[in-house]
Formats: sequence, C-alpha cells, structure tokens
Amino acid sequence: MLGITFFGENIFDFFHSLIGILSFISLYAFWVILLLPGLWPSMLAGVIYGSFLGSVFVFLGAFLGAQITFLLGRKFFKKSIQRRISTFPKFEAVQKAVSKEGLKLVILTRLSPAFPFSLLNLIYSLSDVSLRDFTIGLIAIFPGTLLFCGLGAVAGDIAKFNAVLDAQKDTISLTYSCIGVVATFLVVFLVAQTSNKILKEFDQSL
Repeated sequence: MLGITFFGENIFDFFHSLIGILSFISLYAFWVILLLPGLWPSMLAGVIYGSFLGSVFVFLGAFLGAQITFLLGRKFFKKSIQRRISTFPKFEAVQKAVSKEGLKLVILTRLSPAFPFSLLNLIYSLSDVSLRDFTIGLIAIFPGTLLFCGLGAVAGDIAKFNAVLDAQKDTISLTYSCIGVVATFLVVFLVAQTSNKILKEFDQSL
C-alpha cells in the first residue's frame, strides 16, 4: 500500500483525514487546471479511497478544476480568440454549430475518451456554450471516473497500475470503450451535420 510518511504521519492515513480529503480534491482540481491527463491520479484515488469514495472525490476535484478553467478561459481568452475566428467565416460557422448543440454535444464529448477532459474545459470556455450546459454536462464524466478509480482499487498499489491497465479486458472497461466509440461517432456526426447546415446558410447569404 502507501508506506510513505508525511510530517511523521503515514500518507495513507493523512489522505483519510478531513484535511487530507480536501487536499486531494484541491490537488486534483489544480491538476485539471494545468490541463494534465487524469488517468493516474484517478487510479491513485481508487487505491487510497476505494472505487466509490475515490470516484466521488475525483469528481469533486474534476468539477472544481473544470469550472475554474472554464471561467478563466472565458474571462481572459474568449474575446481575443473570437476576434480572430471572426476573420474566418467558415471557422465561425463551425463554432456556431458547437454552440447551437450545447448540452447534447457537451455530454457526448464527456462520454468519449477521444476528447481529453482537461483540454475540453478550455475549448468550451472559448465557445458560446453556456455555463449551465457546461456544468450539467460534467455529470457525464462519472462513468469514466468510476472505471478508472475501480481499476486503481483493483491494482491496490501504484506499482501495479501498468499491469492492471494492460489487462483491463473486463466487461466494465469493454462496455465503457464501446460507449466511447459510439459517443465519438455521434459527436462527429452531430457537428458535421449542423456545420454543413450553417455553412449552406452562410453561402446562400453571400
């Protein structure tokens, strides 16, 4: 397990204290803000807290980090990015397609492993997706969170992460992979259909 000490206290015991739990959630949020992948810290949560509690704490950290990233991106970068996009009408049309689908698209991209969670937070902050749709859509990350924390709980040790990941052919991971493939296809189809429609309207207006 985790035999590392932290100020004379076993780190496993520390992370089970209230301060430790809040620290883990905060560190996970910071990890998300730095746009880093969440697989390993999610599995670590499974080792420390078990599958269910680990998923809850990871979700809270991811939720907090996503909200901060979204708000920072929208406040400091959106206007400058939109000014640049406005000089390329067809890119602007694609952005409108993303914004038009709102919640539906946010949920599908959250379900698909093809779209990195942390980077999506920034991308959506630069679009016209509402904060409401962005926030509700975060619910869709829970199945993946549960899977990765579950894999960490199965491993039981950081040193065994790679072995567990190489052998993850169980029904749950297979099901999640299938959901991800379907969600990815639907995202591409949805954006393509809406983009084509908006582009046709744009061309007709010229």
